[in-house]
This record gives sequence, C-alpha cells and structure tokens, in this order.
Amino acid sequence: MKIFTQIPNEKPNTPLLDKVNYPNDFRSFSSHELKQLADELREYLLYTVGLSGGHLGSGLGVVELTIVLHYLFNTPEDNLVWDVGHQAYPHKILTGRKDKISNIRQKDGLAPFPSRNESIYDAFGVGHSSTSISAALGMALANKDNAENKKTIAVIGDGAMTAGMAFEGLSHTGHEKPNLLIILNDNDMSISENVGGLSNYFSRIWASKLYKGIRKSGSSFLKNLPQAHHLARKVETQMKAMVAPGMIFEELGLNYIGPIDGHNIDELLEVIGNLKDFEGPQFLHIITKKGAGLNQAEDDRIGFHAISKIKPKDTKLNKSPKYQDIFSNWIVDAAKQDANLIAITPAMREGSGLVEFSKQFPDRYYDVAIAEQHSVTLAAGLACEGKKPIVAIYSTFLQRAYDQLIHDVAVQQLDVTFALDRAGLVGEDGPTHSGNYDLVYLRCIPNMVIMTPADENETRIMLSTAYNHKGPASVRYPRGSGPNIKVDESLTEIEIGKARLIREGSADVIFLNFGSLLHEARKVSENLNLTLIDMRFIKPLDKDILRKYLTNAKLFISLEDGSVAGGAGSSIQEFCSEENILIKSKLLGIPDKFIEHASRDEMIKEVGLTSMQIEESLRQLM
Repeated sequence: MKIFTQIPNEKPNTPLLDKVNYPNDFRSFSSHELKQLADELREYLLYTVGLSGGHLGSGLGVVELTIVLHYLFNTPEDNLVWDVGHQAYPHKILTGRKDKISNIRQKDGLAPFPSRNESIYDAFGVGHSSTSISAALGMALANKDNAENKKTIAVIGDGAMTAGMAFEGLSHTGHEKPNLLIILNDNDMSISENVGGLSNYFSRIWASKLYKGIRKSGSSFLKNLPQAHHLARKVETQMKAMVAPGMIFEELGLNYIGPIDGHNIDELLEVIGNLKDFEGPQFLHIITKKGAGLNQAEDDRIGFHAISKIKPKDTKLNKSPKYQDIFSNWIVDAAKQDANLIAITPAMREGSGLVEFSKQFPDRYYDVAIAEQHSVTLAAGLACEGKKPIVAIYSTFLQRAYDQLIHDVAVQQLDVTFALDRAGLVGEDGPTHSGNYDLVYLRCIPNMVIMTPADENETRIMLSTAYNHKGPASVRYPRGSGPNIKVDESLTEIEIGKARLIREGSADVIFLNFGSLLHEARKVSENLNLTLIDMRFIKPLDKDILRKYLTNAKLFISLEDGSVAGGAGSSIQEFCSEENILIKSKLLGIPDKFIEHASRDEMIKEVGLTSMQIEESLRQLM
C-alpha cells in the first residue's frame, strides 16, 4: 500500500484508474494491476474529498476490499450492500460516478450515501447504521430459488455491529441459512494483533476449497468415512475457539472465517474467491485501518472520519460558537452543580459536544455505542433510582428509539432530558440525517415538554429549564452556528410554557415563530409590520398569549424548521379549533417530501424559508 503524507491539491496521475469506469473494466486485471489500481484509487479519493469535503477515513480503509468485491462478484446483478454508507466513496468511483465524485454531498451532486435512485450498483439505500445484514438477508431469501444463482454480500463495520438490529439480522440469518456472505470490516486497531500468524493460517484453511470438500465429505475416499464431516467440523470448532474471536457467530449458525488482513489484495482474492461458492451463511472478519494510506488519517481516525473542503489558508472561518458547543459548556457547568447529572450518548460524543464532559466526569458519562433504544431505556432506569440523565442524541437517531421513548420514559413520567442536536434541515448529509420530524413525533406523546430555542442564549436557558423540570423534556436545536447572540453563562431557567413577545405590530396578522428561524421571522415582521411572538414551547403552548393575540386577529402565520404536516403550526390550528377561534392560517415549514442533500442554506431556500421568500409569499397572501 502506498502511503501519502498529505491530501493532494492537484489531480493525481492515475493511468489505470483512467481506464476504469465500471467493474467490468478491471475484471481482467492481474493481481499486480489491482494493487496499482488500489494506490491510484486511494490517491484519487484523497484528492476529490479534498475538493468536496465528506467522509474520508472509512473509504480509505476499504479501498482494497471494494476492488476485490467488484472484481470477484458480478455486480450489479449480484447484490452488494454497504452498511451506513460512509465507506462507499470508492464504490461510487468504480461504478460509473468517478467524474462526479468531487460534487458529492453538494446540491444536485452525488448522494452522500448509497442510493437506489442514483445507481443500479447501489443495491440498498442507507444512511443510518446496522441495516445491511437484514436487508441482505431479505435479498438472499428472495433469490433462494433463483436459477441465476445471484450472490448477496453485506459489508458491515465493527461500529455498526454494536447495534441490536445487526444481531437480530445475524440470528435470523443463522436460522434461515441462505447463501449469504457477511463481511465484518473491523477497523478497531485494538484487535489488529489478531492479523497474521496462526489465525491467518487457519483462516486460509477454513476458506479453502479442499476444506470445503472435506466438510461436505465429497471425495471418494471420504465417502468411505461417514464420520469425516463430523470429525472435521469438531476439529474446526475447537481450533477456532483457540485462535479466533468469532465463536459467537458460529453459535448463531454462521461459518466464521478470520480475521484476515483487509489490505492484502492477494489474501482477499483467495479467501473471498473461495467463500463466494460456499453453501450457507458465511461470516468473514477482516481487519482494516480507518484512514489507511494517509498518515494523518491513520493517526487521527476520529478527526478524519469526515473532513471539510480544503480551503485556502487566508479563508476567514466563522468564529460563532456551534450549538453543540453551547450544549457542551452548559452540561459541564450543570454537572458541577448537580452530582446526579448523568450524560448518555449513542456513539455521538464528538458530534453532540460531550468530549469535555467525558474528560471531567468519566464516571458519569456513558457512550452506549450505536444503541439508541438502549440509551433511552438506560436513562429510564437511571431516573428510577434518582439520577438525572441527559440523552444527547441527534434528532434523526431518536427516531430509532421511539417505542422506548413512549413506553419506558413518557408512560412512567420519568425525569429524562433529551438534548436533540441536528434538528431540522442539516445540509450535506441529506434526508437520512435531517431532523425534520421530532416536533411531530414528540408532541403527540403525553407528559412530554418540547422546547424550541431561537438562538444560543435561549438554548442554554432552555437546557436548564428542561433539566430542572420533573419529567421528560426535550430541547431541539440545529446543526452548526446560530446568529451569534451573547450567552449568559448562568444556569437561568424560564417558566414552562411561557412564550415571549418580540415585536408588537399589526393586530390583524400574528407571526408565531418556533425555533431557530427567528432571525428570518424578525426581518419579515419588521418589513410588514407584523406582531411577532417567539413561542419557545410547542408543548405546552402558551395559551394565554395565544388567546390574547389570536382571538381578534384575521390571520396567523407559523414558522418552524420542521415538518409542516403535524408540526408546530398544526398545534396552533388544533388550539384554535378547541377555543372556537375563527382565524385564517399560513403554516411555513418543511413540506411533505424528502429534501435532498445540499448546504443547509440551500435547503432552507429550497423549501421557501428565507426572509425574502417568506415576505413575498405573505405579501401575495395579504
């Protein structure tokens, strides 16, 4: 493997890769040429991600595996399913999208993850983790009687294997026993010592065609030894128990092979080349390096998981604090005041802003890995014993723990605070990561308090308010920076369900803001002389202020960075119906469709939520 010391800022020389547009173009390559292709693909990946920004480390780690899979299998007829999709950039480059990869995650560019709408080579669309085994099993079962003998391969990372869904898929796979190859891409360096030596030797034996023949008792000699198959299987089981970490997969009914070196093309060709013709479910464990081939990425696997565009050195950076930084500072300050505060996150320490907390309060910090359901019920258990848990989670990931949110927290009215990061339109990661629906799916749950801060200072105040509330409460805030409002460093709180009047204007038209688009609403209200109220709470609503301003008004406008269908504006319509207030309404928010990847500003513009667009639509209405 060629090692690079920096991300190239000029298009590299890639003579072999230039000849490759689809997998058929390199299926006649020699082993030596495949290794050169891997070096060129890795350098081209570095160059293009430097242009576009995006997920880097995972893709660097699977360059060799991606080449070998497309070399050995008849994609797209054979189904290749990637888990999460962070690592799919090399796959996209080799499957007809090489010239478009520098536009990935940008408006009208390539999707950030595999997408069935984008390419026939993308067998399954992803974005959230731990779905590959279940999806691949469904494909394998659907094709079990297919005379064409279609192959199905699932590639899942060690991080995604921490989710319960992955083991549900494994358990069912072991029961059904389809012809399915599951590849565990293990880039956790702590177990890399298992590569090489005795474990590699036995892995090659267990994946050899000779051993396959012994297991099936297929030779004429073995036909005279009816116990040969059982003897071989018993020896294999005992040897695996001594040298391999995969006995759990064997017990689930899969044939475990590994671990092997995921960067050794010759070894991958030999082992996978044999496994593709094995009967039943196969589980191949490969060891890779996240960020392989780039020194900085190998040394800092977290920092190089995803990178921004490489900018000129004189580019001025936005110095405004991010919302996750507001949360980070608040939770450290709150923890100093209350020894019962516990922080929980499902594998989002860096993204949620819990790095400093984990350092200062390691005994009160739990990263439960990719296990959102567990994170919520764990918090419920802690709350039962008098602790004050805070679940720091992305809005889109809380969707995965909806049953636990209702039955384990809300029904029991337990004291759990939910800090919902990445609420609303998130930008380049697209619809799988946008948190458009939390207002909808939370507000129908009894006992929930739901807060929508408009800026950085409001976020800190509402976090304190939610934490001090005796029951389940959520605070939702967007990705990135706010309007740079000065933050009061105290732990001030406000009255539950209390809105604030921002501007007194026309009594005929009332503008109701929910959340982070207040700065857009303020411009519109000033230009059109509207009364502007920042509602702050979706549940409970400030009914007093609504009665005061809506009873004699002609029109109310609601604005939210969330789904219009069933969202905050809908709650105002329901209130007016209950109160017999006859008033026209205009609900502004995210329409009933998935908004494709672009920058957050571009997404906001696409759904018509900039101040200029709002003002124009209201002028026409009024």
